[in-house]
Amino acid sequence: MKLGLVLEGGASRAIFSSGVMDAFLDNGIRADVVVGVSAGISNAMSYVSGQKGRPLEISKYFSDPRYMGAKHLLNPKMRSYYNLDFAFGTVPNEYIPFDSDAYAASGITTLAGVTNIETGSIEFMSVPAYDSTWKTLIASCALPILFQSVEIEKSKYLDGGIADPIPVDKAFDEGCDRVIVITTREKSYVKDKDMGAALSAHVYRKYPRVAALLKKRAQLYNGAREKLAKLENEGKIFWIAPYDTSSWGRTDKSFGKLQAMYNEGYETALQLLADLKEYLK
Repeated sequence: MKLGLVLEGGASRAIFSSGVMDAFLDNGIRADVVVGVSAGISNAMSYVSGQKGRPLEISKYFSDPRYMGAKHLLNPKMRSYYNLDFAFGTVPNEYIPFDSDAYAASGITTLAGVTNIETGSIEFMSVPAYDSTWKTLIASCALPILFQSVEIEKSKYLDGGIADPIPVDKAFDEGCDRVIVITTREKSYVKDKDMGAALSAHVYRKYPRVAALLKKRAQLYNGAREKLAKLENEGKIFWIAPYDTSSWGRTDKSFGKLQAMYNEGYETALQLLADLKEYLK
């Protein structure tokens, strides 16, 4: 059996996925291939390195004014809601260090989805073990307006969720015959028309292919979730999702709230553990 783990993004909401993955670590569930976008793949790095609780520890800094806020977005030297030097530099490299050696030794294929703004296509990049710049992860997290595009080898990229919100196909392409999918919205969730999509498309109007994706973002997202439901009904995936995210925000900073999201992820995984083990047989 070759096991794949697929992760949706969702910024602060992705701490739910960290709770699920920590329950996996406690119960010996290790994927062979991990594929994700945005905060989903960022948090999964600690699952691959076996560092239980690390994303939750990092989330304690979300309320630190150095981590994120409008002042960073309005700063002409940053132009990003997240202070990248602090959020992707100081915190993961100094305050809560990543175990690069354990990650490299894991043998797990770890792929971050990024959207090429010229082609509008999804691309998957291996996340290097010893890259303290975290450029691949920043590119995968780079939501329009909240981030600037990220240049990697002369191409520019944005959040992978724009082109492929829940990259389950990539896990099957990698040869996985069992696939666990973790989303950060409940299974019944339907995305309404995204009011920010028109503004994002206008900002990237010089890149018509990615602008077209941004305009129909809700449609693409809902289509991806319909596909998950079909795959689940066919027994091809095991889908784990929270029960109610109506009060969860993309940029939630309260550690108490983040802890509750994490706890729900952990407890949800435990509740589904028997069914998951049956699926994995």
